[in-house]
Amino acid sequence: MTTPQHCPGFQHNKNLRSFVCKCPECGEKKEIFSDEFDKTHKCAKCGQEIDFSQCTLDGGA
Repeated sequence: MTTPQHCPGFQHNKNLRSFVCKCPECGEKKEIFSDEFDKTHKCAKCGQEIDFSQCTLDGGA
C-alpha cells in the first residue's frame, strides 16, 4: 500500500487563494493570500497601507 507524499500542512493550505493588490500610492503589486485577510498589509516599496478590498483574485493561483 502506498500513501500520498505531501508536505506537512498540505490539506490546510491547498484551498488558499491568491490575491494581487496594487499600492494606492506607488502602484507596486503585492500578493496576499486568503488566510491573511485579518492582517494589515503595507507596500514593501513605499510603506503605504494596502486596502485589501481593492485587491483582485489572481487567476494564476
